[in-house]
Amino acid sequence: MSNDLDDDLVRRLAGLLDETGLGEIEYAHKDFRIRVARPAVQASHVIQQSAPAPAAPTPAAATPAAPAAEPGELVKSPIVGTVYLAPSPEAAPYVQPGDTVSKGQTLMVVEAMKVMNPIIASRAGKVLRVIVENGQPVEFDQPLLTLE
Repeated sequence: MSNDLDDDLVRRLAGLLDETGLGEIEYAHKDFRIRVARPAVQASHVIQQSAPAPAAPTPAAATPAAPAAEPGELVKSPIVGTVYLAPSPEAAPYVQPGDTVSKGQTLMVVEAMKVMNPIIASRAGKVLRVIVENGQPVEFDQPLLTLE
């Protein structure tokens, strides 16, 4: 196999990092292997710069994001992606606070790598609060909504 680096492949892999929020990705085919990663030095540099000053606000910012103590069950994102609250921009949202949902009902979708992944109600209940906004990027295990 040639040792020439495929620039297009590197750009596509880097694009996947941006789309998915991953830190690194590896591709292998026969004897060829390539790994593309975000520089860890840059990320730690940013963290070190911002850590001393906002050390007190960071825990305070984390406290409001901990509404796990509120009544109900948090529905969390099973993947990294972009959340959409409605099937299309002009359509009504899948669910809104106060709606009663049944087990198996679509609550919202998370797009990851051009695939729409429905977030399904694991049980029947009432939607207490939608935590995310339409078009918002979400991380794995991030709370999406509260179900009573």
